[in-house]
Amino acid sequence: MMHSPGDESTIARIAYAEFYRCGQAASMGRYPIHFHMIGRVTKSYVKGNSIHHSYNRAITMHGIHYLRIIENVAYHIAGHTYFMEDGIETKNQILRNLAIGTYAAFGMLDTDQMPASYWITNPDNIYIGNHAAGSDHCNFWFKLDDHPSGPSATKSVCPNGVKLGTFKDNVAHSATRYGLRVFPLYAPRTYPCQPFFKKCEDDNYAHNEPIFAEFKDFLAYKNGFSGVITENSGAVSIRNVTSIENSESSIEISTSDLSRDNYARIIDCKIVGQV
Repeated sequence: MMHSPGDESTIARIAYAEFYRCGQAASMGRYPIHFHMIGRVTKSYVKGNSIHHSYNRAITMHGIHYLRIIENVAYHIAGHTYFMEDGIETKNQILRNLAIGTYAAFGMLDTDQMPASYWITNPDNIYIGNHAAGSDHCNFWFKLDDHPSGPSATKSVCPNGVKLGTFKDNVAHSATRYGLRVFPLYAPRTYPCQPFFKKCEDDNYAHNEPIFAEFKDFLAYKNGFSGVITENSGAVSIRNVTSIENSESSIEISTSDLSRDNYARIIDCKIVGQV
């Protein structure tokens, strides 16, 4: 666990190490690699490590910003594998990592019984070139709540209205349910914590302009339910996605009642039912 009073007061550079049978089952905070409530960590990174047969997650980002997680392999992990905790975390770079075999865990969060290889609670992060295979539930899950929770709880941040960082060139296959899931709500807008329409003094309504979020260049195949599913979507674009042999649907998108306008889009996608 890396923990300290504030920004850059701890520097951790963890590279090319093996973590085997680490993580303590059903014990909150006991993970193989855990960055905990530091703030900015621009001088730190986790690169090229092997984390396997973990009893409790692989890498946890909790209350941190600007961490680089690059080219790690996580195999046979209990609970959410690459785990972003409170929803306050931003500007982290998750690049070219691999997750294989994410398994349901009991005694942790309720959602660990429906685990995600990449559990994402704030969209303002960078996910490029990552692979996920064989999750018990979901490979990539954007679980965006109204406000951050836990030690980072605040009403001034609204993850489900925040602009997307980058999500591109990722691959997801063989999850029991979803390749990419955006749930329960994502409607990015200029002022994330304000409604789309606000009544003015002259009885007109000011429009809080939407910001488009593009999930692009994504490959999803052989997932048990959907290749891609986004629910209650605002200005969300699914662009250049290839979805092949997903059992129930290739791409699903539903719009949000909050925006009053249908901004959700599916663009330049390739869909194959069965090969």
